[in-house]
Amino acid sequence: MASIFKTDDGSWRAQVSVKGKRKTKRGFSTKRDAQAWASDLEREAKESTSSDIPDRPFSEALERYRDTVSVTKRGQKFEIRRIERWLGKSADEPADPLCFISLQDLQSEHFAEWRDRRLQKVAVGTVLREWTVLSSICSQCAKEWGWLRENPMTRVKRPKEPEARTRRLLPGEFEQLMIATQYDIDIPPESKSERIGAAIVFAIETAMRAGEICGITWEDVNLERRTVHLPKTKNGNPRTVPLSTTAVKVLEKLKTLDDCRLKAFNLKSDSLDVNFRKIRNKCLIDDLHFHDLRWEALTRLATKVDVLNLAKISGHTDLRILQRVYYAPDMGDIALMLD
Repeated sequence: MASIFKTDDGSWRAQVSVKGKRKTKRGFSTKRDAQAWASDLEREAKESTSSDIPDRPFSEALERYRDTVSVTKRGQKFEIRRIERWLGKSADEPADPLCFISLQDLQSEHFAEWRDRRLQKVAVGTVLREWTVLSSICSQCAKEWGWLRENPMTRVKRPKEPEARTRRLLPGEFEQLMIATQYDIDIPPESKSERIGAAIVFAIETAMRAGEICGITWEDVNLERRTVHLPKTKNGNPRTVPLSTTAVKVLEKLKTLDDCRLKAFNLKSDSLDVNFRKIRNKCLIDDLHFHDLRWEALTRLATKVDVLNLAKISGHTDLRILQRVYYAPDMGDIALMLD
């Protein structure tokens, strides 16, 4: 039975006894808000004691999801790495407190506490990516395994999406990167550093992601038609990307190299990212990610093709995302088109 009190400062306080433990929350502006909080807590406590929910720690749900669901995904490497970190299997931090909570006791407040802990340590974007994984695990527990009655994260406030990055290459930065990588488009890029340079040029010319560039095989390339076919992409849909004359030239030089007979660039995406950051730091360039080259490319392409063809090139099925995140035409240039 919940107890509701009005405090001296005019706010309301609610008190609930759950499994012999007294829980109190202060600062409600109305009695109705206090009663709603108490009712939710009592309902969650009642549901959590249901006999059909197994008395297992949440860590077992993480492990089962890792071993049966994550391994089937294209992005399994990064998802498994996140789950391993929560389980305390990484060297830099212990297991997350969520791991030790029984599924019978798991409530929305536990995920609210997790959210607040993570926001103190990492950026909002990181929390949102982790949120997606955790919510998927909870949904799997509820819908497929019978380990939860519902996904408790649906009642937790999701952090606000951060502003989309708008970083483009500044004057002189491209030239710095080419000097640092020693890449010359007229010479086959034999070293890894030179291939990083080739990947930079290719990204700017095609708006392809790092993983897509590293995954190109010669079977996917048609130099006569100037296209690259991507059978697997981030959103799961295949697409064909048109190639500029510069992009074709990059591929033609790569094709002459013996160690690029299978994969065009013979680079791994994580290696590309790490080495790009090293080269960027060597050039004393601040806050530039390899993925920012996609923004750079799409902004340039927007001056050459309409937005529908731009979406075909980028692979966006939702034009709102393309407009909000990548499509950033110069309004001064558009003003000139009006005359």
